[in-house]
Amino acid sequence: MITALMAVGATTTNAQQRGSSTVSSDKKEGTFNYNDERFADLQMLRYKVEGFENLTLKQKTFIYYLQEAALYGRDILFDQNGKYNLRIRQMMENLYVNYKGNREDKDFKAFEEYLKRVWFSNGIHHHYGSEKFVPGFSQEWFIKQANCPDEIAEIIFNPEVMKKRVNLAEGEDLVKTSASNYYENVTQAEAEDYYGKLKANGDSLHPVMYGMNSRLVKTENGDFIEKKWTTNSLYGAALKKIVENLKLARPYAEDAQQQKVIDLLISYYETGDLSTFDQYSIAWVENTEPLVDFVNGFIECYGDPLGLKCSWESIVNFKDIDATKRTETLSANAQWFEDHSPVAPEFKKKKVKGITAKVIKAAILAGDLYPSTAIGINLPNSDWVRAEHGSKSVTIGNLTDAYNQAAKGNGMLQEFAYGPEEIALMEKYGDLTDDLHTDLHECLGHGSGRLLEGVDGDSLKAYGSTIEEARADLFALYYLADPKLVELGLVPHEDAYKASYIGQMQNGLLTQLVRINLGNNIEEAHMRNRALIAWWAYEHGKAENVMELVKRDGKTFVKINDYQKLRDLFGELLAEIQRVKSTGDFKSAQALVETYGVKIDPELHKEVLNRYAKLNIAPYKGFINPVYTAVRDAQGNITDVTISYTEGYAEQMLRYSKDYSTLPLINE
Repeated sequence: MITALMAVGATTTNAQQRGSSTVSSDKKEGTFNYNDERFADLQMLRYKVEGFENLTLKQKTFIYYLQEAALYGRDILFDQNGKYNLRIRQMMENLYVNYKGNREDKDFKAFEEYLKRVWFSNGIHHHYGSEKFVPGFSQEWFIKQANCPDEIAEIIFNPEVMKKRVNLAEGEDLVKTSASNYYENVTQAEAEDYYGKLKANGDSLHPVMYGMNSRLVKTENGDFIEKKWTTNSLYGAALKKIVENLKLARPYAEDAQQQKVIDLLISYYETGDLSTFDQYSIAWVENTEPLVDFVNGFIECYGDPLGLKCSWESIVNFKDIDATKRTETLSANAQWFEDHSPVAPEFKKKKVKGITAKVIKAAILAGDLYPSTAIGINLPNSDWVRAEHGSKSVTIGNLTDAYNQAAKGNGMLQEFAYGPEEIALMEKYGDLTDDLHTDLHECLGHGSGRLLEGVDGDSLKAYGSTIEEARADLFALYYLADPKLVELGLVPHEDAYKASYIGQMQNGLLTQLVRINLGNNIEEAHMRNRALIAWWAYEHGKAENVMELVKRDGKTFVKINDYQKLRDLFGELLAEIQRVKSTGDFKSAQALVETYGVKIDPELHKEVLNRYAKLNIAPYKGFINPVYTAVRDAQGNITDVTISYTEGYAEQMLRYSKDYSTLPLINE
């Protein structure tokens, strides 16, 4: 999840792509079902925080205050995703709670679904595709029931107003045509020029991440100002509550270094100073001993078409000690993987520093990690911090488990796999290689390679996120087939990697299309990455028939004929992607993404959508958080923290709006 400079990390697995079955949740305490409510194109899941009850009271209390700090950031993301989102959310929640009419009425049922989508996406645009939701209820009904002003009705119902949250269409002004709330009265050229000048006048060896924590505004007289996100400026009310709970958490930190991490984060929130953020990042990446850890801040940049502004997010977690043995094996051999990479020597790191990796159990998800979330994270963001101090990588094991449990028996594998051999490989090794792919992607892929001296980390502009995700994915794919993984005891058989190759090609060429409306291009960076890899390998492997798109009974299947040659192709593309990244070759990045990662064959797309529809699976998944309750004695001291999994989706969203709303409805 490196962002700001190059938008990394929100890894998805084949399990996420395989979908989930529709099972009602059993609300009885003492039982646990992963599947919960389904609506629109979404399936809500639950994740279990196994082992929480075995933590010490100090660790539980630390998690309790950190999750409070996490939940207080919710309003920030809604506002970042769109200027009117908080106003719309409040108006709709008021109607939902106070509606006196028939709740089975067609307009109300459509409104209820729309509101649930707004909650899920933290705004009125799709969390993945970025297109604005189309209301299934009438404008007249909503204006009457919600007392909605014309300005808001125009935003909700006019399809041409604030059309896309993030627009990445080639040749358009990406800032002006994106609805995200990171720029005001600013064009793409003006934003690029403004930050280009800051970088040119800054420290070239240790550059701060310019623009990551501010809104860029052009005033009426033509001046440019940055409205910083600090406790005393924009988003101040929310950040003050976050800081308040970080201070409450601090006494329960596991060591002095972790307290230093919290102190620096608080200082950064109070000042907005980007050099302080770098100091915080260094302290955080070097704090590897505690069992409990957290991310809290402006992290991901996918919401900004220029990849500069960072959305707010948080995750609180603790280490899965047994599963971490797998990632520790990889990180201990990081130099071997770097040395044996197929990229050119000048683009490799001569000495890999400070790479640590672990498998974690998420305790709470918030901001841009909720309800939809990544299953792997790699931080910090800054290239120079990573080069000089290292990085932390995590695989979120209990979320992966939830996806895998939810995907069982839904028919997706049987519908899209070429034949019995592929199905058998996926069933035997799919979950294992998914986890290893995430480990390699986050732990080593994002941590590999280097920029040449003088190359700006933002030089690939709108294509940077896709290129970086492709780089990490290709690193993982290339090494999944390496005998070294068998030697290290990470896979039980030399053929295990084939499951991942089947999943990669099937997903990139076919099944990820179920997430896109017919007629649309691919917009989201991770999806572009997967399509780029799959279609590039398909086209470049044609001469040797490395793989085929086979038609059978009117259905298209991916058939891999030579797995080792496919690995060679992945290595070849990895070398080129690393060259593009290391040299800042914008034109080559643009050509790769636009040629292989954007366009969709409409006939193939229609076929895939029709096949998928018959399975009755929701293409997107998200999570309902557990509920933590502090048990206190007569003096107010915490004596225990309990965890519950029975809160419903709407119940949770309404509680969050009641208990954690801090910002004005319009943040100027």
